Amino acid sequence: MDEVDRELIRAEEDAQQHLSRANTEGRPPHRPSNEVERVVTATSISTSSSDAAAVQRHGGLSRIPTQRDLERHQTELSRINTARSQHSATVGRSLTSRTRESRKPLPAFGAGKPFPPLLPNQEEYVVEFDGPDDPYHAQNWSLKKKLLTAAMLGYTTMTAAFASSIFSAATPFVAQEFNVSSEVGLLGVSLFVLGFATGPTLWAPLSELKGRRLPLVLAMFGFSIFSIACATAKDLQTLLICRFFAGFFGACPLAVVAAVFSDMFNNATRGVAITIFSMAVFSGPLFAPFVGGFICSSYLGWRWTMYIVSFMGFLAFALDLIFLHETYPPVILIEKAAELRRRTKNWGIHAKQEEIEVDFKELIQKNFTRPMRLLFGEPIVTLLSIYMAFIYGLLYLFLTAYGFVFQGVHGFNPGESGLAFFGMIIGQLIAGTVVLLDQPSYQRKLAANGGVPIPEWRLPIVIAGGVSFTGGIFWFGWSGYRADVHWIVPAASGILTGFGLMGIFLQALNYLVDAYLMFAASAIAGNTFLRSLCGAGFPLFSSYMFNGLGIEWASTLLGCVAALLVPIPVIFYLYGHKIRAKSRFAPTLPGNMPAAAAASNSSNETAVDGADGVDHAAISNAPRTNAGNEKA
Repeated sequence: MDEVDRELIRAEEDAQQHLSRANTEGRPPHRPSNEVERVVTATSISTSSSDAAAVQRHGGLSRIPTQRDLERHQTELSRINTARSQHSATVGRSLTSRTRESRKPLPAFGAGKPFPPLLPNQEEYVVEFDGPDDPYHAQNWSLKKKLLTAAMLGYTTMTAAFASSIFSAATPFVAQEFNVSSEVGLLGVSLFVLGFATGPTLWAPLSELKGRRLPLVLAMFGFSIFSIACATAKDLQTLLICRFFAGFFGACPLAVVAAVFSDMFNNATRGVAITIFSMAVFSGPLFAPFVGGFICSSYLGWRWTMYIVSFMGFLAFALDLIFLHETYPPVILIEKAAELRRRTKNWGIHAKQEEIEVDFKELIQKNFTRPMRLLFGEPIVTLLSIYMAFIYGLLYLFLTAYGFVFQGVHGFNPGESGLAFFGMIIGQLIAGTVVLLDQPSYQRKLAANGGVPIPEWRLPIVIAGGVSFTGGIFWFGWSGYRADVHWIVPAASGILTGFGLMGIFLQALNYLVDAYLMFAASAIAGNTFLRSLCGAGFPLFSSYMFNGLGIEWASTLLGCVAALLVPIPVIFYLYGHKIRAKSRFAPTLPGNMPAAAAASNSSNETAVDGADGVDHAAISNAPRTNAGNEKA
């Protein structure tokens, strides 16, 4: 038994004795406000005999009069716990890694030197954050810096989403130039979205291993290069292959940006941040059709749709390269340790993340398959992804359906037909406004529950959005198939479908982030994989469905499927807490179940105003103790 174990045992025994004395006297444990019982950890144990003796004199707990103790602050404790869980869940951390089991003899140290002794206490050389207000931590950045970073990443995400649908306006021109059918021309859209499906299986785990900035910068550079290749393609196969790889690289913002927001914002403000992210994701595909339509109809031709996308991509690449700072706490500590080593010449200083050796087998098992394990092994991720995949597929199906109504029935040109999507954009803006207006109420409930979020609080807007989306589909179909009905009527149906689409995605993504905080990137990556498959497949059969069934009955079929999916968020609203309690990935805490929240609200009314002085939003970042011990 080492010194750490002995100290932990002594601390536990002393705490039990203290609690038993307090219970006997019929009062809760109490101590002066300037006295703190230090939590014994590997980083707080000293190997010196004087420190050990001091601990023993106080029965295993050192009471230190202080006004500002790092381990006393709830924010610091939660961040340390989160960092340890992230570290233990990161690839290469396992001691059974094949790299560590090498049977080769150690190489000579060189120059006739013997191997140096180990560091006296390695934990003392591990860099950590300097308290809850450490400026290195992304959550302590200024509000201006956070907003600028969010806007920059919102533009990066919108660029990738914009590129996915702008090609839809070029489809007939591409088919004419290369002498293929319109369905083959639509492969330019489908393969790009298929790249959206496969890309997150690489980018999301890489962001959890190497940080957020590196994948974003590399991905936007690759996206821009392949977009130029699409613009200069001399044959169809080159165009389609380059569209796929442009989508593969463009998938990085969709999978990683939401995780960046979870690094920068706590639970009280994360909803606003993800609102920006979701609006960038879903407004991009709707702005693109009218831009692409007018470009293709002009003397510029369809290739300029790809040139413009590449220019936007290079701008995003330059912004991310120059102005984007790392937000992932383990990688921030690596950078901090490197600076300390360079300036102090103490080469033993390091971050926990630097202890990791990447083993390829473990890399595949633990990181690149994690999004798939979450997608197919977690009921919440599975069912929400099915729902969101259907909605996302209809988003790209509307790129064709609007053409049938506004070009085929009402005689618009491609650019004018694209303007009809502004109905959906208005609906999305309304949904985003509703979510933002709901934030004060959410923050009050968060404070009343001791800072522990209940993910199911996000779902009422998802339910309302599902009903609205279903109604909008029926409205579009039965008002758009007749030329004697004014074009504004089917265009106005986009307000309902846009509200439903944004409401579902905004709060469903918030729900996934709240439920799978430490694995948010992987959860969203699995979600993105499935919905991108539907986004790739739906446009391919849209022409056959609308030509075969007619606009009104094809819309009726889609509306009925949407109605059947509405109960999914209702089920999670009622029983989601029970499902999360059985999850190996979702961090569950005392208080994040509805019953506990109700008890907390009835017993502590002053918590709403934050009178207890606790950082409620930060406490909720503390994961379940076994969250990091997932099996590969």
